[in-house]
Amino acid sequence: MSEKFVVQLSEQLAPRHWGESASLSFNEHGATVHLSEQETLKNVQKAGRTIASQGIKNVVLAGDVWCTESQWAFYQGFVSPKVLNGVEFVDNAQSDLKELADLKASATWAREMINGTADDIYPESLAEKAAEFIQSLAPEHVSYQIIKGDALLEQQWIGIHAVGRGSERPPVLLELDYNPTGDENAPVSAALVGKGITFDSGGYSIKPSEGMLGMKCDMGGAATVTAGLALAISRGVEKRIKLFLCCAENLISGNAYKLGDILTYKNGTTVEIVNTDAEGRLVLADGLMAAGETGAPLIIDAATLTGAALVAVGQEYNALFALDKELVREVEDFASQEMEAAWPLPLEKWHQQNCPSPYADTANSRAQKGGGFGGASNAAGFLSRFVPNDGKGWVHIDLAAAFNMGGSTSQWASGATTQGMRTVARTLLEKA
Repeated sequence: MSEKFVVQLSEQLAPRHWGESASLSFNEHGATVHLSEQETLKNVQKAGRTIASQGIKNVVLAGDVWCTESQWAFYQGFVSPKVLNGVEFVDNAQSDLKELADLKASATWAREMINGTADDIYPESLAEKAAEFIQSLAPEHVSYQIIKGDALLEQQWIGIHAVGRGSERPPVLLELDYNPTGDENAPVSAALVGKGITFDSGGYSIKPSEGMLGMKCDMGGAATVTAGLALAISRGVEKRIKLFLCCAENLISGNAYKLGDILTYKNGTTVEIVNTDAEGRLVLADGLMAAGETGAPLIIDAATLTGAALVAVGQEYNALFALDKELVREVEDFASQEMEAAWPLPLEKWHQQNCPSPYADTANSRAQKGGGFGGASNAAGFLSRFVPNDGKGWVHIDLAAAFNMGGSTSQWASGATTQGMRTVARTLLEKA
């Protein structure tokens, strides 16, 4: 049996022969990560990615310098779709092993869902796997129902049904109730809504092959809010929380929804379809109305919603939107405290009018490439039509940083990053 590869953390500079300002040095037993005053955790994460890229699949962290955040940063850099269990954390006075185990459990589930193939992770299976995962954490406190296929029409969940009706595998809405209070009449303190498009071809507004290749990730919002709820439960949240996952495959068939269709939502809003590839907001509209019906004072939705958010903030940040300016500042602060990068982008009531239609109250986008200028804000403006209380208590997270589409980088392997999971969990703990 080969010896374990041991990784130490040091506050000392690397010996000069490893290069000026080197963050890594090696010895016969493994490697040492050398801390710097600048971008400390980012450099630790980069070290994890560098070691993994050399083909090393299992490491043991050792020494007293490691803390909870540095161990997690190393883990985030080291893991990949093929290696999810390759880091053995060190038990020392500065580290919380339970927190690390909880982070790993939630992140691993999210990665398995987001990186999984669309053949394995389809609308009903995603809903079932999410329900099973949350139920496994608190079986006595979780109940759920899955509304499937034409039953969505019976309950007026028009958007999810329209987007998913082109697939042979039916669209679904998962409604999950986490209620640790023991009181079936307890108020709902928060509601989570996740975009669960398990594959996005773009529909009749079809994507090119290179744009479609990674679209198994388009259920990243559903995975992120589910993992965030799981982490909040593990951290001890004691409030009643409801989870809504809006799950569908956006495919082409004789039954698929088409350009020019008009959808009439449960709240009476009519929507002209000018781009079938702007489907995420159509399913989220149902989820947001369902969340509003719970009376929850806090509603968080998360979605891999727009390429415009990627253009604005890159893959390093998630974009935050809210009409509730105090809340969006708080969520930005929670993200920072959880070592996740997030940045608010503009959203005002007038953004609701930025996708006009001559035939309906609004279109679902603009008939322009990428939705035209301000596409991410306009998408958020569309969503704001479907939330209660003029947006008070609602925040929308456009998950630009949740999936690494372009191959391995200095910090991340390809695929899911789980960025946003901790932000959701922290917001639930602080605001629910």
